[in-house]
Amino acid sequence: MPANAVDYAADEAKSAVNAASDSATKLSAEAQRSFADAAKRIERAVAEGIEQLRAQTRAYSDTAGQQIDQAQQYVTERVKERPLAATGAALGVGVLIGLLLSAASSRR
Repeated sequence: MPANAVDYAADEAKSAVNAASDSATKLSAEAQRSFADAAKRIERAVAEGIEQLRAQTRAYSDTAGQQIDQAQQYVTERVKERPLAATGAALGVGVLIGLLLSAASSRR
């Protein structure tokens, strides 16, 4: 009878190992599905965030382009109204930049 008890214990151990192996396989498959689902959700969230960023960037660039056009028109009109004053201002700014650059280069 002891041989039957040993065989019985071996069969029980084999079935326990098989059950544990099946359980581990199922858990592994479930974990892989969970990771795949999480990756898809993250990918969707990132794609939506990028699309929102693109839309905002387009809006900001359109607004900036309009403001630059308005500033250009304003400057053009002021230069046409007072060309000598605009020339003098440009000359003054040029001299100031030249002085700053020469002072910076002499410090090196």
